[in-house]
Amino acid sequence: MQLKNNVCDFSFAEKTRLFSHSYLIYCSYISGLGDSSIVLAKRLYSRLIAESQVLEDFLDFHGAKNSKKWFFYRELSAAVRHLSLGGYSQKHISNRLVFYCLTDTEEFERQGKLTLQFLTECLMNLGPVILQEARCLEIPIPDGSFSLTDFPSIATSEILEDAIDDVAKEQQKKKIVRIASEFLNIVKHFEQFAFYEPYDIEEILTIVPDRINEVEIRRFEMKVHNLQSYFDTHMMHGGINAEGSRLKQFRSYFSIVFHLLQLIGRLLHFYERHLHEAGYKNIYKNAQNNLSELIDPHQLLDRTINYGLYYVCHFLTTGRDLAKKILNENIERSSVKVGIPVERGFHCRPSLLVAKIVQHYGGQVELCAGASRFDAGSVLDIQWAGGKIKNEDITEVVFEGDDRALKDIKVLANVNYGEDAMGRGIPLPKELKYLRD
Repeated sequence: MQLKNNVCDFSFAEKTRLFSHSYLIYCSYISGLGDSSIVLAKRLYSRLIAESQVLEDFLDFHGAKNSKKWFFYRELSAAVRHLSLGGYSQKHISNRLVFYCLTDTEEFERQGKLTLQFLTECLMNLGPVILQEARCLEIPIPDGSFSLTDFPSIATSEILEDAIDDVAKEQQKKKIVRIASEFLNIVKHFEQFAFYEPYDIEEILTIVPDRINEVEIRRFEMKVHNLQSYFDTHMMHGGINAEGSRLKQFRSYFSIVFHLLQLIGRLLHFYERHLHEAGYKNIYKNAQNNLSELIDPHQLLDRTINYGLYYVCHFLTTGRDLAKKILNENIERSSVKVGIPVERGFHCRPSLLVAKIVQHYGGQVELCAGASRFDAGSVLDIQWAGGKIKNEDITEVVFEGDDRALKDIKVLANVNYGEDAMGRGIPLPKELKYLRD
């Protein structure tokens, strides 16, 4: 049986009309809003995303990227798609914020509203230009219109009864430990992007896209998404309105971070691909210049960095303390007696390796030397302990706390904490390969 060719007899012009039909009706609607303070609904964002993506795929299939005539129409559809994707993520945050168990969110909520207003203004600016470009390409502008009532908010005054018991069982402790540890690991690796005061535009331009770009942000987006998926699969299956649950409060932190990373990734993609260094050909430069007149690149970067990235850093940092509490409440605790580093004791290298093991797992571990106890996650504390050990001629110490870390500390102790008798570094066992990072 031969496969039928899926190419039909419709002409490119007719197909363009069909794939532009609903898209242009939505563009006509947003063109007529007249007020960027109008809050667009998730339903409208979803329709703009779907219609612009189908049109963009159609145009790409027929080579619009290489067509002087069709390139700008294609770029406009991409702009609508990415701005709508960003708007959808931000609108999701705004809708769910009341259910997140977070405090002191007034300024975050205000900045979120400003971000949505900026995205709405961008879409309103694009609407008339898209319609004009369609006319120039002889694409019929369809009749039809919408009203605000066609795009209701998803929120109502009623919430369904929360009757599912999501209390963690004893057998879930290992999964809780895994989730909290992974969150802390994400926080540690994201610290390279941390900042505490808004950047001015000159500073932003020095880090975007060289240091902060779509690829880096999407890498963390995937990590947080995987964490949230694992949590929802193994810990609880929803329930956004339950009260008094520390786990649901914890989930709020990585959920809000995930959706902010989605927003940042979409806006960075749009900036890098469509507004930044468009290429050497005039058609690309002209399209870039035209889009920049409709969508202020500096304002877009301000919302991306000084709102999106800033609050990712904020919620990761504030969620860290809760993650540590949850982790230490659920870890298996034990103790292990080991010798001290031969010849040189707990100087810089062994102290650092022990601290890195503790920090890797995130749980609490203490070094017990005689009657004194020291934080084994602190290099300085371990070195303080080293002084006491030397002065009192102690030959063995006890580590107490997170059983996972203690197992690796024992492995490290068995190879004299990674040193030979002369204090030179030696290869570490494969179980400790993460210490080489």
